[in-house]
Amino acid sequence: MREEQQKAKKPTGYDRRCHGLTREQRAELPGFTDQPVVRMYVPDDAKLSFDDLIRGDTNAPHPDDQVLLKADGFPTYHMAVVVDDHAMGITHVIRGEEWISSTPKHLMLYGWLGWPAPRFGHLPLLRNIDRSKISKRKNPAARLTWFREQGFLPEALVNFLALMGYSMPDLQEIFTFDELAASFDFDRFNTVGPVFDVEKLTWLSGQYMRKLSAEEFLAAATPWLPTGVTGADIRPILAALHERTRKLSEIPEQVDFLARDTVEVSVESLTKQGLPAADVPAALEAVAAELSALDPFEPAGIEATLDKVCGALGTNRRRLFMTCRVAVVGRPVSPPLHETMAALGRDRTATRLRAAAALAR
Repeated sequence: MREEQQKAKKPTGYDRRCHGLTREQRAELPGFTDQPVVRMYVPDDAKLSFDDLIRGDTNAPHPDDQVLLKADGFPTYHMAVVVDDHAMGITHVIRGEEWISSTPKHLMLYGWLGWPAPRFGHLPLLRNIDRSKISKRKNPAARLTWFREQGFLPEALVNFLALMGYSMPDLQEIFTFDELAASFDFDRFNTVGPVFDVEKLTWLSGQYMRKLSAEEFLAAATPWLPTGVTGADIRPILAALHERTRKLSEIPEQVDFLARDTVEVSVESLTKQGLPAADVPAALEAVAAELSALDPFEPAGIEATLDKVCGALGTNRRRLFMTCRVAVVGRPVSPPLHETMAALGRDRTATRLRAAAALAR
């Protein structure tokens, strides 16, 4: 049937060829099975408009004669969802706009079964940055567990999703679930598919991250620490991590220098934004010597010692700090240097400084 319709360039769909036929007449048709499917008979004058909670008066295309029970007696979705929603006493159905075309079918079924129909509201579909429809197969963000794997805070995700197609009365962007519930109004939804901007979600997650207390952040961060690194190990850099972290998956890279025995550096990386190559060995040896004698080995004392070496050598503070940072972390970005060194500890800090000095000779 479908092939015939396609060849004739007609719309595809059930053509009612079995309607009104006896079993014997149907048995003469190709594809006959003894157990038929049960379809809904949609009248030509079926009501196609309905009052949408979000869109107001909405029109849908004329539906086909939907299969309600398959040949094996199993109900299709359209039959099952109506029965199930009625059994559960559902009064409002909120779903995506792709279901608009099915709404007349469902309303007819409610009427035929003599049941009160719920109110229907159809939300706009989320879109990619280029306004294309989000693919469940290609876009990882279409998988709910992806957000947990990325370490987005649940409160931030709820806030972000609420912003997708909905606006608060005062247009605020950061709000609690209770605030959302208190302001909820179907009239505040728009009907244009919002862009699912992961960067916006990341920013929003960072805002929620900074609202955590230090202990709450530590508890959230601990499961993300690399093997061998504990919550106690990151205490010296906890405040900096807290300020910089937008999603918990960013934590491993920020603290991986604590999990390694050594870090890989090169003369080029030591000097790219740091001291001239000729000055690196002596400067790093001087810093290592001063820090080896520092007791207690704490951020304030470390910073004062670094400033002392800068004064003694007459060198640029920023350049010395950058060279030291690359030497102990392996890259030019880290939490504040004095806190980073405190987290590493005296022995590992001095060992890495001296290894870098030897490399630069």
